Amino acid sequence: MLFVRHIFAAGFSFLFGFYLMPAIIKSSFKLGIMDIPDGKIKCHGVPIPYLGGLAIYLSFIATLCLVYPFENQVLWLLLGSTLLLLIGMIDDLKVLRPGQKFLGQIVAVVCFLKGGFWLKTEFMTSFVNLFLSGFWMLSLINAFNLVDVMDGLAASIAIVAASSFLIITLIFQQYAISLLLAAFLGAVLAFFFYNKPPAKIYMGDAGSMFLGGFLSAIPLLISWSSHSFNAYYTPIAILAVPLLEIFFLVIIRTWIGIPFYRGSPHHFSIYLQKKGWSKNKVLIFTSLMAVIFSAVGFLFLFELINLIGLFLLLVFLFFVWTYFIFV
Repeated sequence: MLFVRHIFAAGFSFLFGFYLMPAIIKSSFKLGIMDIPDGKIKCHGVPIPYLGGLAIYLSFIATLCLVYPFENQVLWLLLGSTLLLLIGMIDDLKVLRPGQKFLGQIVAVVCFLKGGFWLKTEFMTSFVNLFLSGFWMLSLINAFNLVDVMDGLAASIAIVAASSFLIITLIFQQYAISLLLAAFLGAVLAFFFYNKPPAKIYMGDAGSMFLGGFLSAIPLLISWSSHSFNAYYTPIAILAVPLLEIFFLVIIRTWIGIPFYRGSPHHFSIYLQKKGWSKNKVLIFTSLMAVIFSAVGFLFLFELINLIGLFLLLVFLFFVWTYFIFV
């Protein structure tokens, strides 16, 4: 019966989003809410409707209304996620200054922290746990925002990450969290159907920040401490692709002397397309790397190889990633 609820949550969320998306696309055209190509970062040929993030959010919320009790912790999660969605929508419709956007993200992260979405390790003080948790969430919110520059890219990464966390929470028997992930996964899968190359709709900043906020907050509820210390590296490995994106962008933009928050065509997906890769090839490569990094996360979790071996494997994957993109 328990898994029936999970299947229902994922299935309902998918179907709700699948049939909602055409209406959202039509509304975007009517309202003129479109992503206009600029030839630099936005390299799509024609204007594409925004508001895909709103469709993901509505599918997720509609499913929770049917299968999930709105307890205090979930309300804080929804409050923070809704704030990120609204900030992103405002930025999609009328570009916010970086400081305004970042301030809104901080408020959303405070909501997550207030709801108990923070590390609870015994080997660090509460202040350090809270600080690291806040930094982790802000990093991933912006990482997903940055990685969303190509058809299907952010959605495919989110699908791999959500699937990995879903498997882990089922193994850990944290069924309340796995039910949230099932609803989220169904919504993102429905969106991906319309967002894969060639995209019919984009999620916009509203969707990318919602995805980043949710996928950064949820791991902070998982009982990593019930396993070894190495288990804390698992979410980092699972979300390595967006983390590598923000890591390299900060370094490259700082190196060439522009603010790290200013848009530039230095995203890995743009590099690969300039090398002649098709969007589908970039998407397959990125998804494969996300799956491999997630597999490394499971090796961390279950200590299937020792820490030195895991470190060497991560270094190898890091160089593989760097070679394909920059060489």
